[in-house]
Amino acid sequence: MTQKEKDSIYRQYSKKVFYYFLGKGVNETDAEDLSAVVFVKFYEKAADFDPSKASPSTLIYRISQNTLIDFFRTRKQLDEIDEETTYTDTSFDSVLNEETLTELGRALMSLDDRSRALVVLVYYESKTLKEAAEILKMSYSNAKIVMKKALTNLKDFLE
Repeated sequence: MTQKEKDSIYRQYSKKVFYYFLGKGVNETDAEDLSAVVFVKFYEKAADFDPSKASPSTLIYRISQNTLIDFFRTRKQLDEIDEETTYTDTSFDSVLNEETLTELGRALMSLDDRSRALVVLVYYESKTLKEAAEILKMSYSNAKIVMKKALTNLKDFLE
């Protein structure tokens, strides 16, 4: 990826990433810092990025989500984040294209039945994690662990 392409991507997505962090309750200063971190990570992964599999915004969004989670984890505020912030986000729905959805379908099929059911209930049927845990007859704390593992496995599969 050339410097010109990197600059173009930065101009196109930097404000969206910044406002994504503000929308998640991060103060303005931290949102600026986190936005910078996102693009540093994006540029590091740009060499491995395959535009035929997904658009740059998909990778930027994934990096933004992970950066936000890391930010709250390091600040020990993860417990203070409401479930909607942690597991539901629709701000980048429009970037999902058919190829990305196909890859996501393959990734979901790589999960065990319980993990896949939990992801489907939370993301596709808009259940809270607590409701999904009750439906699957598992404790809420176990559901959090299973969800974290499932999301990690999905992330690894998609990368």
